[in-house]
Amino acid sequence: MKPKLTLKQIARELDVSVSTVSKALRDSPEISDETRQKIQAFAKLYNYKPNNIALSLKNRRTRTIGLVLPEIVHDFFATVITGVEEVANKRGYNVLICLSNNSFDREVMNLEMLANGSTDGFILSVAKETQQKGDYHHLQEVISQGMPVVMVDRVVNEIICDKVIIDDSDGARDAVQHLIDNGCRRIAIITTVDYISVGKLRTEGYLRALRGNDVELDEDLILKIEDVDNSHEAISQFLGAREIDGVFAVNEQFATSAVKALLNKGLSVPEDVLVFSFSDGELSRRFIPSLSTVNQHGADMGAKAAELLIDRIEKTVTDEEYQTAIVKTSLVERESTQKRKKATV
Repeated sequence: MKPKLTLKQIARELDVSVSTVSKALRDSPEISDETRQKIQAFAKLYNYKPNNIALSLKNRRTRTIGLVLPEIVHDFFATVITGVEEVANKRGYNVLICLSNNSFDREVMNLEMLANGSTDGFILSVAKETQQKGDYHHLQEVISQGMPVVMVDRVVNEIICDKVIIDDSDGARDAVQHLIDNGCRRIAIITTVDYISVGKLRTEGYLRALRGNDVELDEDLILKIEDVDNSHEAISQFLGAREIDGVFAVNEQFATSAVKALLNKGLSVPEDVLVFSFSDGELSRRFIPSLSTVNQHGADMGAKAAELLIDRIEKTVTDEEYQTAIVKTSLVERESTQKRKKATV
């Protein structure tokens, strides 16, 4: 028996993206007539059959759920996995983990694989490239054909499904408020570009804290990172050219780069500059100085996502009962915001 042709193989043969193939096979007007006809003719020639969520299997349980994450290099997503697996195992389900590596095409391919009858539903944290493109046709397609989906952390408002989030804006506001309460007035923020939803929300929290304390906003103290993987040099140049007394970073990678940049500038953390970070991972705990952070409670988020998905699979809720569960953040104060008291003689 010949192996089944996939979207990825068609894309490779015709030198187009997976997204283009998917849209062409759905007669999307976004694809030119010439390209659409070429793709459809190739698919017909090789007898390509779209998965269509394996409708013939929809009443047969695999007792497996899929988990699609952008990455697992950061502790947060590792803790999400822990929470998902704990609940899934207790309720008799296995977990199949896939990584999109923040790629739109890989996310589309992961969903194609998970929706072919090998899983009963899946949990997804949306890739950065998907958010940048604003193209969610692959999510709409699987949901419209009956596959239960729960989004966690990075969610899309346009997609109607269960979601598990934290209040990123409130968590950031609390962190910046902590800096203000400890005397900071020139607080820099190191964040992501606005199309990344969590970075945008955390920036909003930073602005809310400034407004709530009558601290004047200086746009020159806002750094938005496009290339997260190569952010260290940009952070070094940014902090090297500015006088500040506090830094709020939207992730611990940015925070550690900030501390290094400040030290290279001849400043001390926390004596000269206080630093607060989002994401309470192992790096934050072991870094010197240890980083004060906003704890997202990733395990709780993963556990809640698994509960919502399995309830949906087992039909203990109705189709109209979609919910957005909000897991509360907490602050963890460590050395990066604890000024040493001067010794008295």
